[in-house]
Amino acid sequence: MALQSVLSPQEKAATALWADAENKKLAYELNQKNMLANQNLGKEDFLKILLTQLSHQDPTAPMQDKEFIAQMAQFSSLEQMTNMAADFAKMARLLKGTEASASLGKAVELEVQRAGLENETVQGIVRAVTRDETPQVLVNGRFYDWDRVTAVFDEL
Repeated sequence: MALQSVLSPQEKAATALWADAENKKLAYELNQKNMLANQNLGKEDFLKILLTQLSHQDPTAPMQDKEFIAQMAQFSSLEQMTNMAADFAKMARLLKGTEASASLGKAVELEVQRAGLENETVQGIVRAVTRDETPQVLVNGRFYDWDRVTAVFDEL
């Protein structure tokens, strides 16, 4: 005996409404995520806009020289700011490493968060320093991120 399942017209309509509502909800959520991810324009985006604008301009009313020069100056400024930001980030990493290295042999105080507990203060002598992207200091036989150090002393 074969079992047949057939939806009534009302059930088909209700199922279609439900599926449509779910698809719209998912599309909206995806669109919101994409909007958040694409809020920042980079230099590649600026170049694409400029090239699109140039390739679709009206030949009877071409872009004025002043407008074109202004847009190129904006692009140049954007590129320089991007390069400066990268250089500043690199310099900040170097300063952190230098600062951490200068603490070798000195006493430090660190704020450490233990799992499920309040912050704990740890004191000790810096015995080693790593020169990674985020420097770490060896205190009391354990490595801690340099960002955890709250104070450096000559002696404890």
